[in-house]
Amino acid sequence: MVLRHYTTLLFIFLFSHYAWAQPSPVWNAADIRLQMRKLDTLGSVLYIAAHPDDENTRLLGFLAREKCFRTGYLSLTRGDGGQNLIGNEQAELLGLIRTQELLAARRIDGAEQFFTRAQDFGFSKNPAETFTIWDREKILGDVVYMIRKFQPDVIICRFPADSRAGHGHHTASAMLAEEAYAAAADPKRFPEQLKYVQVWQAKRILWNTFNFGSINTTADDQFKMDVGAFNPLLGKGFGEIAAESRSQHKSQGFGVAATRGASQEYFLTIKGSTPKTGLMDGVNTTWSRIQGGAAIGTMVDKALVAYNMENPAASVPALLEIRKAIIALPQGYWRTQKLKETDQLIFACAGIWAEAYSTTPVVVPGTNMEASVQMINRSDVKVSLKNIMLPGNTGVSAPQILEDNKLVTINRTLGIPANTPFSQPYWLEGEHPYGMYNIPDPLLVGNPENIPALQAKINLTIDGQDFSIDRPLQYKYTDPVKGELYQPLIIAPPVVADVANQVYIFTDTNPATVAVKLRAMKDNVQGTIQLKLPASFISTNNNQEFHLAQKNDEMTLQFSIKPAKAVTTNKADTFTVVMNTEGKTYTQNMQQIRYDHIPLITLFPQAEARLVTVNLKHNGNKLGYIPGAGDMVAASLRQVGYEVTELGEKEIMSGDLSKYDAIITGVRAYNVNARMKYWQPKLMEYVHNGGNLVIQYNVNSPLVINDLGPYPFSLSRDRVTDENAAVSFINPKDAVLHYPNEITDADFGGWVQERGLYFTSGVDKAYSKVFKMNDKGEASMDGSTLIAEYGKGNYVYTGLSFFRQLPAGVPGAYRLFVNLLSLKKR
Repeated sequence: MVLRHYTTLLFIFLFSHYAWAQPSPVWNAADIRLQMRKLDTLGSVLYIAAHPDDENTRLLGFLAREKCFRTGYLSLTRGDGGQNLIGNEQAELLGLIRTQELLAARRIDGAEQFFTRAQDFGFSKNPAETFTIWDREKILGDVVYMIRKFQPDVIICRFPADSRAGHGHHTASAMLAEEAYAAAADPKRFPEQLKYVQVWQAKRILWNTFNFGSINTTADDQFKMDVGAFNPLLGKGFGEIAAESRSQHKSQGFGVAATRGASQEYFLTIKGSTPKTGLMDGVNTTWSRIQGGAAIGTMVDKALVAYNMENPAASVPALLEIRKAIIALPQGYWRTQKLKETDQLIFACAGIWAEAYSTTPVVVPGTNMEASVQMINRSDVKVSLKNIMLPGNTGVSAPQILEDNKLVTINRTLGIPANTPFSQPYWLEGEHPYGMYNIPDPLLVGNPENIPALQAKINLTIDGQDFSIDRPLQYKYTDPVKGELYQPLIIAPPVVADVANQVYIFTDTNPATVAVKLRAMKDNVQGTIQLKLPASFISTNNNQEFHLAQKNDEMTLQFSIKPAKAVTTNKADTFTVVMNTEGKTYTQNMQQIRYDHIPLITLFPQAEARLVTVNLKHNGNKLGYIPGAGDMVAASLRQVGYEVTELGEKEIMSGDLSKYDAIITGVRAYNVNARMKYWQPKLMEYVHNGGNLVIQYNVNSPLVINDLGPYPFSLSRDRVTDENAAVSFINPKDAVLHYPNEITDADFGGWVQERGLYFTSGVDKAYSKVFKMNDKGEASMDGSTLIAEYGKGNYVYTGLSFFRQLPAGVPGAYRLFVNLLSLKKR
């Protein structure tokens, strides 16, 4: 896919601290006018929920860009545990995508984005379960820290602290928000934070009630606001802005239509005083809230009245005077915030544009890089460049006047400091326990992404006042189709390794060939490579040399590995690739995620793979696979010796399906592929003639057809979220439990995230049910897996989460899935 193209005219919110990967933002005259209104407003709101997509984008946009409050969304998680409708990334990789989707949404609605260290571990039925996986005190500490740092006047929860929230994470978010509301004001709670932030008491905490589906928690006697306003400076109403913002959640399929006109949002008070006339009742949102600030408010009011949209530069003298007055104020939250906003207004009115970029996409610490800094002053405002500070303590003394509309370019060869960190998301730098990320540096808590490691600081003087502009060094290039593009500059180790497969399955002691592709990130990389194997595996060629002469050169080395002894047990382990060069050891792979709607994501996970020994038998060889929303099941089945063919229109409608021993549909195929409606008769004919069809889970709405099988059944929202929940066999003699593998309780050990989801209900008697299971304290459910004879063949529907288990190398999941594929013809 082609990388995202950032626009030239960006809105005011790109100056927020999270827009680290953007090129130099440029405001139009309407943006400047709106930002001057924001400069005159001293109020802040923090919205708190659990996941990407939980936020009320219409309300956020209204608060940020109509009311001009500083507005933030604190999502406890990055959405790591959900499903992916645009690709096969799961877990942490999906969290990276959803992080960028949230940032894209915030660039539209104008709010800021924050996170805690909580990991989305999938659906949770209640907060008690959630807090067995999340460290409640640590997550609470993160919420308290963000309240103390952001200093919101009002806190708003998306969900109630009870079962109406519909998800354990949702309920937990409300519980934590309410507790943090009080704890943030208590110096005895999390006192270690007070080295960096101060205690803070918000005026109130509210619940933004809702009307979702069959649950309506709104009422006319609640405090309410009309957030459907039309903003002429933006040329849009907030229902339109909200639709654009929410539609950035593409991995979740959340594209929505715009709404227009009046729209009420309702609120109940959790703690603090109840608002009567406005959200900020009792909060002074004018400059007079700061000692000595009232006069500044008058100055800003005058600047607003005098603002000329035909000549924004005429406002610079007034803004410079406002800046002097702000600097004279005592140190404090609003002084810092408004000084930053004033600086950006001055740059915007003067038409000052600046950027720093590299002509290469990847740099290695300890090497050199060609870099450029460009600036232009597009007004008659007198601007002087003093100097530029570049990475590696490279100072450029270049005093000169920035003349009107004359581009200044400064080129330098930079030495990249040897201790520059690699481009690894900070929350993924080390190992982390299930459900929680490790964040050793407390100052990183809340940040949506890394602070750029390589930046240029441009020091300017405007009418005797000193200014600094920080710009991240980015890679800038020209695409022949899309033109000038930007992407984050990648800081990489000298060599990276890519293992051909994520999982290697061993059913006996025959050796497997492991292909490892090495890629040089700089010129002339040489050394040795070996696989760090668990004790139960051996290799006959485990220490090999490599030499890559030029940057981006690649070579593939083959390793032969096998179990040290006969396979008698089911076990999963891991090996790591270790590369030694220039006296240092590296173990990284470079992984990139590319989608048009978000920036390029680069990370450097461990170069490793799973080694799974499993007592596995299978009959048949040829499988057909119909892709769904994205999963790694087909690749996993190839690992155990199947020949898997992807099926599409031609193969299904006019091909010979009888040659396949089984056909499988990918997850959510009946939700995302409209052609399934027309392929279904062909698939049913295939079963009737003796084939085995295995349907993996689908959500219950929307479905392209209602009849997924040869006999009636429905899909519910029932699921078992405890991956260790006990599983019982309804009919222990059922053939699916015995052929070709003897399934026992042990095969349900080591599962990840969940047992299954969207189980069946209203099942016709023609189906046999295989398993019973339940979460703690709930009734047993028998709808996870259905099997029916149809004609000469077999139809299987399973809500068990094989799409998670097989890529994770869970031995028992392989054995059971193979049995589902191997049902005998009649």
